[in-house]
Amino acid sequence: MRIRSAAILLATLAALLSSIAFGAGLTMFAAASATDALDEIGRAYQAAGRDPVVFSFASSSNLAKQIENGAPAALFLSADERWMDYLATRDLIVSASRTDLLGNTLVLVAPADSDLSIEIKPGFELAKALGDGRLAVGDPDHVPAGIYAKAALEKLGVWQELLPKLARAEDVRGALAFVERGEAPAGIVYSSDAPRAKVRVVATFPPDTHPPILYPLAIVAGHDGPEARAFYEFLRSPQAADIFEKYGFTLH
Repeated sequence: MRIRSAAILLATLAALLSSIAFGAGLTMFAAASATDALDEIGRAYQAAGRDPVVFSFASSSNLAKQIENGAPAALFLSADERWMDYLATRDLIVSASRTDLLGNTLVLVAPADSDLSIEIKPGFELAKALGDGRLAVGDPDHVPAGIYAKAALEKLGVWQELLPKLARAEDVRGALAFVERGEAPAGIVYSSDAPRAKVRVVATFPPDTHPPILYPLAIVAGHDGPEARAFYEFLRSPQAADIFEKYGFTLH
């Protein structure tokens, strides 16, 4: 716990220094799974004549903690309701700005050259299919993708047998990287992560095996100015919606 707390403080300082270095008037914190889509949206926003936005991507839990520690984020996009609730109960977001912007699905992936084939159903033999390998997931203690994965595996009755086989990553992109590099024979990530990675989708988890995957967006308390509002509205625009859909997200 102390190690993670120190890491959060260092990340908070890095975010502050990055904001200063870029001279940016607007910084957005967002779940790692939204990296590709938001990078493109940021470019489109700048192409429309607006000032550049500085993004900081990590697990929603780490970002929420950084905001709590005073990091200079004007907007926050979380990969689940829990960490937005965490900030809301501490009066650290503009409550009226909170909106469920996106949705996603959960998939089982394997390296691109893998021949892994398995049907996701109650009691499915994923542990056996892994052999001596591990299952890459975002750390289920705090990473939203890992929390969803745990819920699904519990519902399917295989969590306990897979628990010793987990390769825990700091965020969902870390889990994806384990699989891409062949360091894990399988992993659980969002469907939006898979298309541009060197992985193959083996199967999709039924939506009734885990809570709905929602991405709430909000303006951070103390940052409700014209710049934040302008980008907040752009994120909800048809142009941004097209980009989010291109990267595999669903809209709310």
